[in-house]
Amino acid sequence: MKEKCHLKLMKAIFIYFLFISFNSMAQEKNDNISKKTVQWYNGYDWLNGLQLKPHQSIDQKEFARQYHANKAWWDIAFEYMRVTNLEDVEPGIFPIHGKNVYVIITEGPGKNFEQGKWESHRHYSDIQYVIKGKEWMGIAPPTSLTVTEPYDDPKDIAFYTGEGKYYIGDPEQFFIFFPQNAHRPGIKVNDDAPVKKIVIKVRTGE
Repeated sequence: MKEKCHLKLMKAIFIYFLFISFNSMAQEKNDNISKKTVQWYNGYDWLNGLQLKPHQSIDQKEFARQYHANKAWWDIAFEYMRVTNLEDVEPGIFPIHGKNVYVIITEGPGKNFEQGKWESHRHYSDIQYVIKGKEWMGIAPPTSLTVTEPYDDPKDIAFYTGEGKYYIGDPEQFFIFFPQNAHRPGIKVNDDAPVKKIVIKVRTGE
């Protein structure tokens, strides 16, 4: 009887340490993936020679997922920014790869703070870059906000109200907003100083 209990105890101890070992290996694997993602991101090869700084708010893990799922579309977007004299492009909306990648150019004064709206999308990520001037850009998870206009699928947009973090958008850096990033762009910094801006919409491929 004692021998059977001893065997059961030894078996339980073995299973316990096997479980701990398995979880440690899984955690180590996850840590390695994370380190590889950070290393890949900070290498900036994905910029394909574009000499602009990605903003610190960009979700590196999500970007890696989106980029590797739809590499050709992201490469087209960054290549467009690299080879195009953006200051000479007239305001408008036009495709650079059908509906998968298209461009919105705007120019004019920013909005007053109270006029700015939180928004999010489901089918597209936004690369947003201020070509000339400065503007405030807000970012927050949609789950922390209150919906004011439900998601409109044809327009791929929903609107919210709430609080978030704000950063300055200027010609030194670009932002990327994914579907899980509500954003509040276009808020004026310097009175009615003109702001020229590009938004490149990259389909998520869902």
